[in-house]
Parts: sequence; C-alpha cells; structure tokens
Amino acid sequence: MCGILAFFSSRGEAGAQRDAVAGALECLHHRGPDETGVEVVDADAVFAHKRLSIIDVESSHEPLSYADGRYLLTFNGEIYNYLELREELARDFGAKFATQGDAELVVAGFHHWGELMLPRLRGMFAFVIWDRQERRAFGARDYFGIKPMYYLETGDGVFLASEKKALLPFLAQEVVDPASLSHYLTLQYVPEPRTLHEGIKRVGSGELFRWTPEAGIDVVRWYRPVFRPSPTDDPQKLYDRIRETLRDSVRMHMRADVPVGAFLSSGIDSTAIVALAREFNPNILTFTVGFDVDGYSEIEVAQDSARHLDVTTIPTVIGPQDMMEALPRIVWHLDDPVADPSLVPLYFVAKKAAEQVTVVLSGEGSDEFFGGYTIYREPLSLHAVQSLPDPMQRGLRAVSKVIPQGVKGKSFLERGTTRIEDRYYGNARMFAEAEKRDLMRRNDGSVRYTDVTAPIYAECADLDDVTKMQYVDLHTWLRGDILVKADRISMAHSLEVRVPFLDREVFDVASILPVELKLPPRSTATKYALRRALEGVVPPAIVNRRKLGFPTPTRVWLRGEMYEWARDILATSGAGDLLDLSYAQRLLDEHKRGTADHSRKVWTVLVFCVWHAIFVERSLDPGIQRNPSALLTKPVVGSMVR
Repeated sequence: MCGILAFFSSRGEAGAQRDAVAGALECLHHRGPDETGVEVVDADAVFAHKRLSIIDVESSHEPLSYADGRYLLTFNGEIYNYLELREELARDFGAKFATQGDAELVVAGFHHWGELMLPRLRGMFAFVIWDRQERRAFGARDYFGIKPMYYLETGDGVFLASEKKALLPFLAQEVVDPASLSHYLTLQYVPEPRTLHEGIKRVGSGELFRWTPEAGIDVVRWYRPVFRPSPTDDPQKLYDRIRETLRDSVRMHMRADVPVGAFLSSGIDSTAIVALAREFNPNILTFTVGFDVDGYSEIEVAQDSARHLDVTTIPTVIGPQDMMEALPRIVWHLDDPVADPSLVPLYFVAKKAAEQVTVVLSGEGSDEFFGGYTIYREPLSLHAVQSLPDPMQRGLRAVSKVIPQGVKGKSFLERGTTRIEDRYYGNARMFAEAEKRDLMRRNDGSVRYTDVTAPIYAECADLDDVTKMQYVDLHTWLRGDILVKADRISMAHSLEVRVPFLDREVFDVASILPVELKLPPRSTATKYALRRALEGVVPPAIVNRRKLGFPTPTRVWLRGEMYEWARDILATSGAGDLLDLSYAQRLLDEHKRGTADHSRKVWTVLVFCVWHAIFVERSLDPGIQRNPSALLTKPVVGSMVR
C-alpha cells in the first residue's frame, strides 16, 4: 500500500517541478512511511512514491523501472494473483523479473498484454506507468474503486496523486465547487468524479487514463459490473459456490510478507471473513470497537463470536471526547468531507490494529453484492401499489398530497406512486431539495441528485427494482462513502485494509442471484443466499442477526456532551458565505430539545465546517505530524533517489 504522485509535462520541462513534487509528496507520508522515491524521467515526467512495504519487503522499490528502463511505474494496491500471472508471463513471453513482488507484475503485464492486462488482475489497485519509448502515460483504478486516484490538468501538464491534498499546491485558484457541495449535502459525500475543489477530479472506479503531451488526458471506463439475475432450480449449489468462492478470496487476500489481522464487529460480514481467515491462520488477531453508551456497542457480541471461533479480539472503547478531538484529523485525511459518523470508530479501531499488524481484512462490499440493506426490501413492500394501473396511481398520488405531514400512510403512498429512478438515490439521504434552499446561500435548484443517478439508472434499465438499487449503490454509496473511509482512515495509520468481498470472482457469483434468494418475499431477511452459504462457517447466533450498520451515538451526544462543541463550530465557522449556519443552529437546538432527530443533518454541516476551516480558511490545524523524510533533507544526487 502506497502513496503516489506523478507529473507529466506537456512542455518538456518536468525537471522544473521536481522539488515541488517532492515537497507535496510529504503530505502522503502516512500512506507509505517505509520508503520514499522521487525520479525525474528525461524532461517528460516526475514520479514520486511513498511505500508501505507489504510484499517483497526488501525489494520492489518504487518508482520501479522495467524493460531496460523503457517503463517507470508507481503503484498503489495489491495484486493477489500476482504469482500465477508472473508464471504465465514467464511461460508465454519469457518475461524476466528483478523482484519478487506484485508491482513488477503490473508493468510487465502492460508491456506484454497492453491494456488487456487489466481484467487479468485480481486485486485492488491504482497505478501510473510512463512509457519512455512512446512518450505516453497509462494508468487505471481497480474494478470497484478500492484504491483512489485524483488528477489536475494545468497549462504545464497533468498531475496525478493518491490523495487530493497532494495536488492542492499546484492548483492555481482554490474554489469550492457549488454543485459538489450541493451533492454532498444530499448524499453525505461528494460523488465521483467530482471533488469540492474546482479543477481537481478523480479517475473513476473501473476507469483508465491515457496521456500524451499532444492530446492531454483521456479517461475512459474499462470495467462495468453487470448484474444478471438468473432463476435456479438448485439454490444449494449456489450457496456452495458462494461459500467456496469467498473462501478462495480470503485465502488470496491473506498473501503478505507482514502480519495480517482482521476487523470484527457483531455482523455476519466481518465474522465470516474472520472465520474463513482462521482456516489459513488460526492465530489471526482481530480488532473491534464500541462506545460507552448503552445500545451502541458491538464489543460484547464480537467477543462472543471470537470465543466461538477461538480467536483473540482486541477491543477499543471510545467516548464523546475522543470523537470531538479526532474529527479534525479525520477530515484532513478524507480530503473531501464524508459525513458518515462511523468514520470515528473506524479511525480508532484502525489505530489500535496498526499497533499489532500491517494488514487487516474487512467486510465491505457484502451488502451491495448480496442485497444486505433493509431499504432493498422497499420495492417488495410497494409492489401492491406500483402494480396498479397508471390512472389509479395518479389518484393515490393526489390523495397523498392532501394527507398532513407525519400522518401514517402518506409516505407509503408517495413512495408507492413514485418511480424507483425518482425515489432512490442511495443509502444516505441528508437534506431534501427544499431544505437545501434554506441552507445553501447559492442554490438555484439546478443541481439535483438525479444528475448523479440518471446515467446510472440508464445503464441498468432492464433490471428489477431491487437490483437497480444495488447497482446504484455500487456506483455511488460504495465508491463515495464506504471505500473512501476504508482507504483514508486505514492509511491514516499506515494500515492496509483488504476487502475479500470486493473480489471479481465473488461478484461473478453474487451477480447471478435472483431477487428471491437475496430478499425472500415472505421474510424480513436480507442477503439470504449469503446467510445460507455461511451456515456452519459463522456462529449460529450471527447467521440471522440483523444488520446494525456500525451505529454511533451522535444522536445522544449532540443532545449532551457534544452540544456546546457543535454550537461553537457553527458560531465560529467561516463557511457562512456558503451555508446559512443560523439554519443549522436551529436544527441543533431542535435536536437538543428532543422535538426532532436532526443528528445526521447537523453532523453533515459540522463535518463541512471543519473541512472548510482546514482547507479553505486555514484557521484550524488538524494536528497532523508531518516529519519530513530523510530523502528531502539530503542533497539530491542524480535523477533517482530512494
């Protein structure tokens, strides 16, 4: 796992940016504290790299050259089938390798297979390759967007980096993008490919880029997940395939030359990963987190699971003071705000894990693949209304409009007479369009969530409504929230998180599940097929345990211990030119009085205010230790230093 930063000059003046690139690389030190490398390639490129050594620890230094210096690579991620692919390249092409690692496999694969190398890779990755012979750059992100990549085009060329903060020194003018802010206030994250800074974009999940000095950068999609639900006469055969595919994925994800642990919560996903990982390492360490508030801690259940599986779990308990103190550091690491309160417990459990291991396994992706969110049952509950003729639906819609707000049945009729494309835009729903008109200083209503979701729905128009919701979440919620927090918060502690569910082989079997095997019509269960597949693998008490979703007690603490802290943030924030903070204060006060639960809305504004103070006002020091690398305190000798 690493931090990458590269610059390609359209004017043949890359060397002039060498020191600036090396300096900007230091804000990525947490991503790779083991080694630092910076290289100027002819007059065309500067490659900079921060390495967290996981595989081939003593070798595989980066930037990594290949084919007698024709190519240079900077790579972030892990390729789990690298041993098999290295053998294939050696057998078919006589490929030679100078290292024992997976990074060299990537550049060798590009040399021999070209862009067709990408679908052969099984893993998580974001990388940049420079071809000195052709004077062209190539790079890509993995299938589901586990590893990040940002880019900035300027008059001098293009910069690419693992985190946005490394590109800020090269941005001519820092302007908050109002459309991205609007989306954030609805979704609680900024959707790809946008960022909150105008001019900086993301290479999207499953996308590649090509760059030449003449044409600039061209970003295109190389992978699109396709759901193809199919009926089956033998469900048990599918359950067996799910279990064995996941077992193989866990086995592959445990390849490392450093200690591997796992996160463990009260749910089936992380418990399944731990149970399967234990088959390959009976001594695997696990880590769990909870709160000192009744009803919000998963530690006791996780400890029961650990005893059942005969593994050690190390708990971490956090309180409101921990949450308040850590938030600025968390927001700094995120680059753009993500208003998911579960970031805070994740920050502390990752910190604890990093004291013991370098890699952890985690259960992200299961819900999007197998139908794990309770809201996915909504199309089933609304079927009776949605199957009515259009005139009857219009009549019921008219009735819903005259029913007073809060009266039982109003929401059901509204949702039942609204198309899924207009009703569902992901798991997080913060501020409605009408509320944003009160909150945002500049909002003409031209930016809507459908700007994000409409193209996604167009791609899955032939699917049933449940599977459409999964597809939308794969392209929005998973990429914008779940995987952003997994990458940034783990890397904040130089810890690599691996996600065995988010494996192309696992998706292949998940993608064919019919709706009735994900959400049985006469049951309240979610991801039914996965639960059946894991019987006998996870403890019986966990197989049918309902999803909790990493609950955090912000609702409780914003009425008590965190109220004055939140009030002070709103009162002193310089974001008042973008948001009406008095409106947010009214929400906070109503929440404190208990007249409404505004905790998620208030938290969304608070996180943005902290982000604004750090990145726009520069009035808040997040308290990040930025000790310069030895590389940058020594004289530079030649074009290559490590």
